[in-house]
Amino acid sequence: MADAKDIQGTVFRDGSATLLARVVGADAAAIVQADISTITYTVYLLDQADPDSGTLVTGHSAVACAVADTIFDTLQDDDLWTDDALGYNFRHVLAVAANPAFATAGRNYRIVFTLTPVAGEVILVRFRLFCI
Repeated sequence: MADAKDIQGTVFRDGSATLLARVVGADAAAIVQADISTITYTVYLLDQADPDSGTLVTGHSAVACAVADTIFDTLQDDDLWTDDALGYNFRHVLAVAANPAFATAGRNYRIVFTLTPVAGEVILVRFRLFCI
C-alpha cells in the first residue's frame, strides 16, 4: 500500500491554485472518468497550534466539481506537470472570484477532494498549501 500524504504546495494570498495529481484506484491503475460518479472539495484554514484542526473557508465547503472537467482518461504530461515523466489525471483550478480561498498569508490551508467511485471505496485527494 502506498503511503497516504498531502500534496504540498505554495499559493499566493487571494490567488487561485491549479491542483494536479495522479490518482490511482485500489487496483493501482490510474482512475478514469467512468470510474468516478461525483467529486466535491472543501478548503480549510488550518489552526496554527493544531494542524489537525481547521476552519471551513466560506464558499469552499462541499463544492461539486464536474468529473469530466477534473479527471482525464489518459495521463497528461504537459508543462504544468514537473513531478515525473508519467503525468497527471486529476486537475482542478480553484475558483476564487466570488469567494477568496487563501485570504491569510503565512498560514497553511488544506484542500480535500472527495471522489465517490461508481463502485468501491471513497478516494480522498488532499493538498496542503502554504499561503505567501
